[in-house]
Amino acid sequence: MTGPRERAGLVLLALAAGGFSIGTTEFATMGLLPYIAHDLGVTIPQAGYVITAYALGVVVGAPLLTALAARVDRRTLLLWLMVMFTVGNTVSAFAPSAGWLVVARFVAGLPHGAFFGVGAVMGAAVVGPGRRGRAVAMMMVGLTVANVVGVPLSTLLGHLLGWRAAFVAVGVLGLVTFAGLRAWLPGLPAHAEATVRTELRVLRNPQLWIAFGAAAIGFGGMFAVYSYVSPLLTEVTGLAETTVPLVLALFGVGMTIGTVAGGRLADRSVLRTVHLGFFATIAVLVAIAVSARVPVLAVVAIVALGVSSQILGLSLQTRLMDVSPAAPSLGAALCHSALNLGNASGAWLGGLVIATGHGLVASAWVGAGLTGAGLLVVLAVGRAPAPRRPARGSGGALEDRGPDERVGASPSRQPVAP
Repeated sequence: MTGPRERAGLVLLALAAGGFSIGTTEFATMGLLPYIAHDLGVTIPQAGYVITAYALGVVVGAPLLTALAARVDRRTLLLWLMVMFTVGNTVSAFAPSAGWLVVARFVAGLPHGAFFGVGAVMGAAVVGPGRRGRAVAMMMVGLTVANVVGVPLSTLLGHLLGWRAAFVAVGVLGLVTFAGLRAWLPGLPAHAEATVRTELRVLRNPQLWIAFGAAAIGFGGMFAVYSYVSPLLTEVTGLAETTVPLVLALFGVGMTIGTVAGGRLADRSVLRTVHLGFFATIAVLVAIAVSARVPVLAVVAIVALGVSSQILGLSLQTRLMDVSPAAPSLGAALCHSALNLGNASGAWLGGLVIATGHGLVASAWVGAGLTGAGLLVVLAVGRAPAPRRPARGSGGALEDRGPDERVGASPSRQPVAP
């Protein structure tokens, strides 16, 4: 029989498994891109459309599914989201053409942002407000560990058995995650007054859209390069295909470092950390463009991109949640919409400059330009103070709950706001 602390730990483990599964499928495609292109008879830039499709699925699904499911129990919603994730990835493995793979990747991306947004609220409700940051960090650690372990292994699997085997493996991860969620997550009713209208009311805040735009534009810089990292490393840097999984693992280590550092820096000042993340990412992207043909320097720069991009992403997520305090699930989900809109635009623009004959290195210059544009948005109009959190009971007061108002702390507990 498990106590409350052990139960909370199991819930966080299940949520982290979800983060690991989602992180693996999101980033593994970059390492599998050459195999997909060769097998389906398309060019590398054309194969890049599958990355764009997944990202657009996240952009559409995060706010849409979160808002439409405003009245659904959080546990039930998380289970259905993982079912959708598993189906999308399994269908991806059996796609007969590039067109069908694009459709399958779009479906696989739909539950991504909603899972992270609702999962953050579930984790916070289970552990209580005093450890809310730990709950959110656990999910993000699952995402970064995916880049250390899941992505390199799936890339290696794609090299040995073909890219389809990698997506089958991701589908298995989805099934394992579903089992953990079903076994360990408690019921968590949505707020009694939650509706699609109340969830979407937060969208009236202009600072939310400014932060969203800065994230969507600025984070595209990282994906303009990382979407094509495998051919960049083999065709420009001159590394063997077998070393690409190792570089991807090192990139994941950089992301983990950036997550830890970004969280601590954001606790001191969110906006200053946003500025630091933008400046650092621009500098690293320029370094990749300059040093792409020098193996040691190129690998170091790619690892540094993992660090700087996570500092930027984590601080932008914090900013988006800060400017939408009345709807924390939707705010957290919109963060992933914004970052994956950057994924889609970065992958598309990077592929465009490659397809027009400017070469793989040109994608790094495009990335630096995109990140610079995002920084300009923040500096020009995105520095206003975040609105104050609503009072307890206003529909977004999860952050204001007392230490005894955790899920399962009392049989008389009230429904938690989504």
